[in-house]
Amino acid sequence: TEDMAIAREEVFGPVLSALTFDSIERALHIANNTPYGLSAGVWSASIDTCMSVARSVRSGTVWVNTFMEGYPELPFGGYKQSGLGRELGKRAVEDYTEEKTIQFHRGQRTGWWVG
Repeated sequence: TEDMAIAREEVFGPVLSALTFDSIERALHIANNTPYGLSAGVWSASIDTCMSVARSVRSGTVWVNTFMEGYPELPFGGYKQSGLGRELGKRAVEDYTEEKTIQFHRGQRTGWWVG
């Protein structure tokens, strides 16, 4: 059932939890009724259904008609208690980078604040 730990907690291993539902709204309730949100998968022949579910499920990554595909330029990370920040992609590089601003002026002073 959706109240069992296997349906509500992150499990990292060869485990499948299969729950039944009778509507998309019910499926979204089950999927979102957890403190975790690393990733989700949606399978359907209807692109509209896939996009509606992908927009509504609260997870950092949603795979549509596939699972565990990825590209290094795409950020990866979870929502809720599934982690902070993102790995991979431009944002991850920015997390490990410090920016510095260096300004200098050559020539006549033009700003009122520098005389």
